[in-house]
Amino acid sequence: MIPWLPEECAFPPLEAALADPNGLLAAGGDLSPQRIIAAYRRGIFPWYSAGEPILWWSPDPRMVLFPDALKITRSLAKTLRNADYEIRLDTAFPAVMTACAGVSRAGQPGTWITREMQQAYTELHRIGYGHSVETWIDGELAGGLYGIAIGQAFYGESMFSLRRDASKIALAHLCAHLKHRGFGIIDCQMETRHLASLGARPISRREFAERLDALCATGDPAGSWAAGAIDGYYRVRP
Repeated sequence: MIPWLPEECAFPPLEAALADPNGLLAAGGDLSPQRIIAAYRRGIFPWYSAGEPILWWSPDPRMVLFPDALKITRSLAKTLRNADYEIRLDTAFPAVMTACAGVSRAGQPGTWITREMQQAYTELHRIGYGHSVETWIDGELAGGLYGIAIGQAFYGESMFSLRRDASKIALAHLCAHLKHRGFGIIDCQMETRHLASLGARPISRREFAERLDALCATGDPAGSWAAGAIDGYYRVRP
């Protein structure tokens, strides 16, 4: 039996999360920016399907990618150097979320990126916490990813690709951008083979929470990345 969240932005202790299903901590509450930010600061995230109550998770172990640990294959390195693409930051956040929601994923009949989730995260983007990294090819959005930045921690949510390696290109630029800004971790949430192939690895929930305590307390204030974007991996353009 998991607890139902009160109206205030409070959560049970992480140790109360279930082992099966791994990390299920609480239900209910809302998707207000205040609650979502409070959750992320503690290593908790919302994940549920349409028709379900809002479910809050903190799995153990936690899959993370350190920005300097991304694995770049020879073919991807060649693409990053030579492909005719453009990276934009925070210019098409709603479109990236919509594209991620439309991706078919093995073992998942629907999407957790519901209309309510899209509205909530778009609001987080509006107030400077939600960010998108976009790969544009021939003037069209070809791939990208989105997530939440708090302090020097980035919480990756989802990615999509309509052209070969378009999402990996965005991830490479994200890692470079985060390294430049002093970020210490990218939260990948759940462990998958695909994430492991990119250099992500599992750490304990306790270690993850301890890292967040330090990382969320430092760094730049919330704000758009589109203005003043840095030259990251190979060429990042605002």
